Amino acid sequence: PQFKARAYYVGASFLVFESLPWSACLWKTRVAAMAKAKVPPPVSALEAMASSVPPQAVAIAEKFAHLVTESFTWVMAQDKKALFACLVALVSAYVLIAFLLEPAVPKISVQLTEQERKGIPGKKWKVGTKFGPDTIPCYDPGTLEMLGPDMKAMSADEVKTIIGKAKVAQAQWKKSSWKQRKLLLKVIARFILDNQDDICKVSARDSGKPLVDAAFGEILVTLEKIKWLLRDGQKWLSPERRTPGRMMFYKKATVEYHPVGVMGAIVPWNYPFHNVFNPLLANVFAGNALVVKVSEYASWSSLYYERAIKACLQAVGAPADLVQIVHGYAEAGNAIVTGGTDKVVFVGSTSVGRAVMRAAADTLTPVVLELGGKDPFIVLNSANLTQCVPMALRGAFQSCGQNCAGAERFYVQSKIHDSFVEKVMLAANQLRQGWALSPGVDCGAMCMPNQAAYVHSLVTDAVEKGATVLRGGFLPDPTESSGQFYPPTVLVGVTHVMRIMKEEVFGPVLAVVKFETEAEAVALANDCEFGLGSNVFGTRKTALNLGKQLNAGMTTINDFCATYMAQSLPFGGVKESGFDRFAGIEGLRGCCHIKSVVVDNVPFLKTDIPPPLQYPVRTNAFAFCKALCHTFFGLNAFHKSRGLGMLVKALVVPQPGSTKRD
Repeated sequence: PQFKARAYYVGASFLVFESLPWSACLWKTRVAAMAKAKVPPPVSALEAMASSVPPQAVAIAEKFAHLVTESFTWVMAQDKKALFACLVALVSAYVLIAFLLEPAVPKISVQLTEQERKGIPGKKWKVGTKFGPDTIPCYDPGTLEMLGPDMKAMSADEVKTIIGKAKVAQAQWKKSSWKQRKLLLKVIARFILDNQDDICKVSARDSGKPLVDAAFGEILVTLEKIKWLLRDGQKWLSPERRTPGRMMFYKKATVEYHPVGVMGAIVPWNYPFHNVFNPLLANVFAGNALVVKVSEYASWSSLYYERAIKACLQAVGAPADLVQIVHGYAEAGNAIVTGGTDKVVFVGSTSVGRAVMRAAADTLTPVVLELGGKDPFIVLNSANLTQCVPMALRGAFQSCGQNCAGAERFYVQSKIHDSFVEKVMLAANQLRQGWALSPGVDCGAMCMPNQAAYVHSLVTDAVEKGATVLRGGFLPDPTESSGQFYPPTVLVGVTHVMRIMKEEVFGPVLAVVKFETEAEAVALANDCEFGLGSNVFGTRKTALNLGKQLNAGMTTINDFCATYMAQSLPFGGVKESGFDRFAGIEGLRGCCHIKSVVVDNVPFLKTDIPPPLQYPVRTNAFAFCKALCHTFFGLNAFHKSRGLGMLVKALVVPQPGSTKRD
């Protein structure tokens, strides 16, 4: 029946094609050419198949062909305006139908409390107050005003209890369907779209960044990740066929991706929302639970974000303990690594990354380390400064320079150097710094209490060794400025003898180094202990060629940090910037145990150990193995033919017995 159905379908297709206007034209042209060449005209497909196609199929094909012909004739008779109106109507109808057929995505409502909106009026954090050990202060780095009461720092035992609850939740969630996981991501996406103002304001007040920077770093990249997971995530976590090899040609080889279990994450403070939701999205989609420790410098915002996460989980029927947020200091972080998680992702400094590795070694917990960065920003003579300079400014000053993949070393070729600096200063001199929620602010505050003083020490060292400050370069008194600020700073005349070219700045400094040749640019860019990202500007061919020579985990050509917006790409670096990857296909699959599976794929053909190799092995066993190697892996036909001969000989000709040792 299936064969007949296919035959009817093919026959009907031929009949329809034969009946269409353009087919008739082609047929007439072909017949005329053959008549001119005195070749008998061929029998048409319609005539040839008429006797073999059922009458019902012929009737259906004729009706369909008539409908298509009439439609074609009608379309050709219309003017362009009418056709355009019809096209608009069809597209509108398609959009409307798609909208009506799209399953409804639950809407969740999570409101900020009155205290979260207003903070604690009149109460400020005292500059120089030490954190911990049992409580975490919550204050706005741009005003020093307290955002809420101090939060409790969790103990190791509390973290281990949370991990235990997550294990129970994950045992249930790993059985969830792709449909349920996708629905969870859609619920999260709807929450983000509906609450961008609150999400960005909470992030801005906790980390000091302006609202525009929060929109870039918190909202856009998170929505892009959701879109990619919904579109491609299932494909990359589905079983993948692999070639079984020459000797096992009759087998089916597959790689399967199974949830790793409970993923632990220790994340920094620079993007409080995205740093939580980035590992959350990948892990819940892969079937994992997540226990994430947020930074003690940005814990307040996680209270609102955690309520939103719980509401999203509840909306799709997911376990409430599937995602857990941990607050605390080193004790809590150590418990994330040693307290029972199945894998850990750490994003932070190189020094703490080493401590994470040491702790993970005791329990053999696998770790992903995304550590410091000191990305080069290379500007060749062929670069378009109109495009390049605005990106250089954003690379240096976005979120006040507090970015893992921020641009910290600006190498500018000599012919274009002065023009580059001139254009940079035109914009840099107009930058406005202030409280994150103030209108028209370009640069906000430094999130960590001592970061401004550290950045200034690097600038001071550079000036003492010959660099020139064109803007900024001074350390404001936080008690007078009412915040933790460091001004946007531009340095020129910078060389590699200065600390600012060696140590991670994590602050708003645009440090310019002049170079002559492309080879010199490559040498300077690679003369660094870090190797996270890199950016090259110039003609496409030249920039690509130079980018290939950079020792970094990521390279963007004629753009800044575009590798992170492309969520299909992995994120991570080399050298002191860590190892392994999160994000992208590799990061998503990193949320899984990789399992290899082999099964017979040819009916009635199974694997048996050949008689010479069965225990106790026969005297011809080794000769048999050698013959197999020649037969399957010979370099040419002669070698393989020789192997067949050796195989026959090993099976037929008796082999001498083994010699016993005294």
